[in-house]
Amino acid sequence: MSSPVEPSARRGAAAWFDERLGVSEALAFLRHKTVPLGGHTVWYYFGGVSLFLFGIQVATGLLLLFYYKPGLDSSYESVQFIVTRVPFGWLMRSLHSWSANLMVFAVFVHMFSVYFLKAYRPPRELTWMTGMALLGLTLTFGFSGYLLPWNELAFFATKVGTDIAAVVPVVGPTIARLLRGGDDVGGATLTRFFGFHVAMLPAAFSAVLVVHLLLIQRQGMSDAIGADQTPAKGMPFFPGFILRDAILWLGVLAVLLVLCTFAPWELGTKADPFASAPAGIRPEWYFTFVSQSLKYLPAEILGLEGEVVGICTFLVGGLFLLCVPFLDRRAARNQKSPLFTLVGIAIVAFMLTMVALAYLKPY
Repeated sequence: MSSPVEPSARRGAAAWFDERLGVSEALAFLRHKTVPLGGHTVWYYFGGVSLFLFGIQVATGLLLLFYYKPGLDSSYESVQFIVTRVPFGWLMRSLHSWSANLMVFAVFVHMFSVYFLKAYRPPRELTWMTGMALLGLTLTFGFSGYLLPWNELAFFATKVGTDIAAVVPVVGPTIARLLRGGDDVGGATLTRFFGFHVAMLPAAFSAVLVVHLLLIQRQGMSDAIGADQTPAKGMPFFPGFILRDAILWLGVLAVLLVLCTFAPWELGTKADPFASAPAGIRPEWYFTFVSQSLKYLPAEILGLEGEVVGICTFLVGGLFLLCVPFLDRRAARNQKSPLFTLVGIAIVAFMLTMVALAYLKPY
């Protein structure tokens, strides 16, 4: 039989923590915060899915660090040891790899859904720009982590990726040398990518993520232009939206476990820097649209090297996306902007077409 002082003691402990942490104030804020409802509401969940997958990346990455040893003579062997000898090591490695790819996909979907909903319009310009920074960091995470197993595909894909970086005008050769740690992909590249992947990028990503989430809490979620914004159309963020988000996270986790069980991430063969590149080698799918499009450019365009023109075009496109809140003046006035919508559709169509061509016609 419980003592009559126990409930009051629990209330006293709760009040003690609440006074110092402000839990009740935070819950009150979340209860008053609403999420716009409508046919577009489904797109709001991809931000939470991206965050959930990032959490899986951190958790599985920390577990893999217990056994991973960077080095030309140890990287491949340590990953091989993880997937063959460590209990459930194959699962952790597959979870890390599959969740990385799904995270990139979720971040892309989140970015384009925000773009098409014009949710970058004032006062959410900084929210959009920090989101674009997170997209860039996510892609860099994928690029740096791809090399760490030191297998054949990762080695030659990294060579392709750093060769593309070297084409950037003026700073390209310096960037390529900084990434490689020399003139070619080797041991220095591996150790640098390991440092980027486990230290520098997580710190930068976490800092930008905190700012991004604070801006979302400060500005709220944007409704579609012209949508009914009456209070009755809003869903309470807590507990309604959070519970739905959590259910979706469980669904994503189930998909990940199915992929890891029936399609575990393959390790392949160890990289041999002196071997010839396999036919049809290409970067990971989220960089394929860049490498594939460069293949279709002529050797020279208006007196300039074709690859240089192509890379400059992609850089201008990235700058356009970063600055779109300041360029789309109609959306800033809460008016529909069909021109920017068409530009977005063209970008998505181009990316999907290039990826499809790369995988359907790899040679």
